[in-house]
Amino acid sequence: QVQLVESGGGLVQAGGSLRLSCAVSGRIFSSYIMGWFRQAPGKEREFVAAIAWSGGTTYYTDSVKGRFTISRDNAANTLYLQMNSLKPEDTAAYHCALKLYSGDYYDPRKYGYWGQGTQVTVSS
Repeated sequence: QVQLVESGGGLVQAGGSLRLSCAVSGRIFSSYIMGWFRQAPGKEREFVAAIAWSGGTTYYTDSVKGRFTISRDNAANTLYLQMNSLKPEDTAAYHCALKLYSGDYYDPRKYGYWGQGTQVTVSS
């Protein structure tokens, strides 16, 4: 059984930064991919970034490239999302997730474990 717990969300002004953390308990195989998704009120869950737990290959949605950085600390079993130059449109609940099924890394249906989410609010 895997549990994911996010932290680090909050209220920040546009242009500011936040770092989200996702503590992972349970066994994670090196072949797994972990991702960050976000969901704003009234909108569908949206892929943000993903990383291969082993080699560190990263993937980003276009709207966050150059501003967000996904990373992981294998020893600490923790996933991170460093968010810089935040914009009001980044406001959402951010969830970390563990990909269990084959398929596209940006498809939330391929992820089997989810955290409860942490709220990020960016004021203009």
